[in-house]
Amino acid sequence: MLQVSVNHGARTLTPHAERVTPELSPVEMSPVVESAPAAQRKGIGATLGSFVLWSYDRGSIQYDIMVTLILLFIFVTPFFVNFNDKPTERTPHPTGVVILPDGQSGFIYQIQASAVSGKDDLTIRGQLLRVIEPIAGEVTITRYEPVRSAAGRITAYNVWVIR
Repeated sequence: MLQVSVNHGARTLTPHAERVTPELSPVEMSPVVESAPAAQRKGIGATLGSFVLWSYDRGSIQYDIMVTLILLFIFVTPFFVNFNDKPTERTPHPTGVVILPDGQSGFIYQIQASAVSGKDDLTIRGQLLRVIEPIAGEVTITRYEPVRSAAGRITAYNVWVIR
């Protein structure tokens, strides 16, 4: 069996089995710590650039911060910013409206005469449209006919519309 022995800093191989202990010199301890290289600091522009380019790994604190900011924007912003994305409120007219199929692919809206007070064609069309639009949405009146009672009085209007 070969053993390495240390003889004043030189190594020699000895064929015998005795154990040789190396002579060690005392080590001096210094309380002064050598400074490590200064950590490289990123500028604010580089930090913001890495956030914009999404260059952080998933699970890192920076990634979690970005996701949190996005979720805050999505859920908190509508309370402070009016995006004008609400549908227009259309209250239905208080008069009764009857919707009948016209035998083709459309409908006939029968509106009570009390909802219309105009006498000329343009005013009547405008008032009929104001009653129909909350129900049917944006439509165009193609034609309308007054429905008369036996005495000749107008009781309702039949209105044909297209979308």
